[in-house]
Amino acid sequence: MSQPSTNGASARDPRPAPLERREDGFLHRVVDVGQVRLHVAEARPEGMEAEVSDAAPLVVFLHGFPELWWSWRRQLDAMAKAGVWAVAPDMRGYNESDKPRGTSAYEVEKLAGDVAGLIRALGRAKAIVVGHDWGAMVAWAFANEYPEMLERLAILNVPHPLAMMRGLRRPAQLKKSWYIFFFQLPLLPERLMARGDFAMIRKMFREDGFPDDDIERYVAALRVPGVVPAALAYYRASMRRVLTGRVPKMRAIDQDVLVIWGDQDRALGSEMAEPPKRFVPRARVVHIPDATHWVQNAAPERVNELLLDFVAKRG
Repeated sequence: MSQPSTNGASARDPRPAPLERREDGFLHRVVDVGQVRLHVAEARPEGMEAEVSDAAPLVVFLHGFPELWWSWRRQLDAMAKAGVWAVAPDMRGYNESDKPRGTSAYEVEKLAGDVAGLIRALGRAKAIVVGHDWGAMVAWAFANEYPEMLERLAILNVPHPLAMMRGLRRPAQLKKSWYIFFFQLPLLPERLMARGDFAMIRKMFREDGFPDDDIERYVAALRVPGVVPAALAYYRASMRRVLTGRVPKMRAIDQDVLVIWGDQDRALGSEMAEPPKRFVPRARVVHIPDATHWVQNAAPERVNELLLDFVAKRG
């Protein structure tokens, strides 16, 4: 498959991209979602490779920093076996997706718009959305901006935006979140992250129990030109919004929300897991005591059990 443009500005073929089954066993294609093109990995129910039945729920999985679609591989498999159409894009700026230049290209409304555009491009009016880390921040924003397109919402190890803002007022969480402020510096974070063939990233994953083969997969995706500045732009765009007072007005989420939290998260305190009831009245929070921040990889069987039960519920 050809590498998408780094700036997302090249002429686009309006025809749907063909599906390609790769050695990893998943179906892959590039989808034009509006402003950018996203590379997408899919797992479809048995017998639906050519066309997915309307009866199969659509679940969209959104990864975080510094990952790619592959972080959801265990969930994609489990969903397809349960009759679900499971889709995981490389988020804007990552791996094989378009990488527009400029910090403003990574404001959260644009990222949420990518999710809406993806659901529309897949021929659906709504979807169940699952997000982890930065993907969870985008999932919260999607629920806020596109409530009519959200069937249900699952969040993994990221607090509601209001809980996050409150958390950053506490010294303990502020200390854990030092990297957010470091990422605001120009150029230095890019250089330090890539130094020693991403030695800092390797150390982070290794300390949280990732095997070397998995770490190599993440590092290979980070080597793609344009990924590192794009990944950091998520943090920079978010901080600029806060500093300039352009914080989106939060609306109540009427749909069911599942929050899954690995309590061994070294970056985010578990006290922030519970979303504010005023804005998320139908939330269920499940703690996994021994799981790290990378909860879908640290406890895949438990996460799959929770997500499959959540997806199966109707009404």
